[in-house]
Amino acid sequence: MVIAPHQNKTMADARLAVWAITPNGKRLGTILCDHVKQARLFISSRMAGDSPEAITSGTAPGKVHAGVDPDETTQKIQIFHRLSDAVAKQFYAYDCHVFIFSTGIAVRILAPLLVSKLTDPAVVVLDDQGLHTISLVSGHIGQANQYTRQIAHLLGSDPVITTATDVNHLPSIDLLAEECNLFIETPWTIKTINMAFLENKKIRLHDPLNLISPCISNDWIDNTAENLPRVICDWRRKKVSRETLVLRPRVLAVGIGCNRNTPFKTILEFFTTTLASAGISMYCTAVLATSDIKKNEPGILALAEHLNLPVRFYDTHQLSSVKTIQTPSSMVEKHIGVKSVCEAAAILAAGNGPLILPKQKNPDVTLAVALQKTDSLWWAPDPAI
Repeated sequence: MVIAPHQNKTMADARLAVWAITPNGKRLGTILCDHVKQARLFISSRMAGDSPEAITSGTAPGKVHAGVDPDETTQKIQIFHRLSDAVAKQFYAYDCHVFIFSTGIAVRILAPLLVSKLTDPAVVVLDDQGLHTISLVSGHIGQANQYTRQIAHLLGSDPVITTATDVNHLPSIDLLAEECNLFIETPWTIKTINMAFLENKKIRLHDPLNLISPCISNDWIDNTAENLPRVICDWRRKKVSRETLVLRPRVLAVGIGCNRNTPFKTILEFFTTTLASAGISMYCTAVLATSDIKKNEPGILALAEHLNLPVRFYDTHQLSSVKTIQTPSSMVEKHIGVKSVCEAAAILAAGNGPLILPKQKNPDVTLAVALQKTDSLWWAPDPAI
């Protein structure tokens, strides 16, 4: 389970896979690869007999763009024999796929690969003459719309974007959630909120931390009416209707401690059940925190990897500096010289934010949760749309 935010990227630093099956496609593909550091050009085996000079150039045989190392460009090229098999193998290895052939071919190849707009990579289609650049899949969260505009600008083509909210210059709740670093817990309700914007209807919004509110004009919000599409942005777990869009802000620091060599599964089970019992969404976790003596603790490191979260380690001096712990431990103080690990680490990782869940424990694991102060967050919402 990965709960880390999608990382917004420009085309320059994205992992880009460019697929070409014609000479013109290869020419356009090499231009893209010349401008994108992590790009790779996939060409069909029937074009593999071309000379290296022709392959490395985005303009004409024997000419390489200024500042581009021919050897480096050549290393970006990979040959495939069967297009559908090659795309299937590489699909989730890249942030964006650029198909330089017809949309019909692209659709037939993609059909068995698509899973969710929240996880599928961006797909952009470019015609063989470079006249049109089309955003095909994952326009918002996958950033296909953004990549389309950038590719079109680079190649001088016309960007083709069909997302209704974009062409009507309206907000898109899934894109706003990404920009505000919010986990979308109920993705099936995205269309309900976006349709409300398209139909010029208002929504109800519960956002006690004021995290997504700055991104949405007050003209779209009415919290007095009952029968409106509803958005909740909160770390607290509450019963809501299936039609409610639930957004989870990553604003919690979880301090954790454990006995040496406590199994990963034991730690994970305690983590999930403890937060659930306390009415806290685990998807709101932004960071794990613990003592620096746990830097090599396999179970904690495995938990961080499983959740795709960073871990912050604090020394005894830092842990001892926290004066707001609620449940000091004489046993912990005896063994490592501090009165608290999980509570103190959570508070520190939250920028000295308040504890919302004091120390919880079983025979092997301790856990506490603190709420990050708004000014300690490493991101901030954009101005209202």
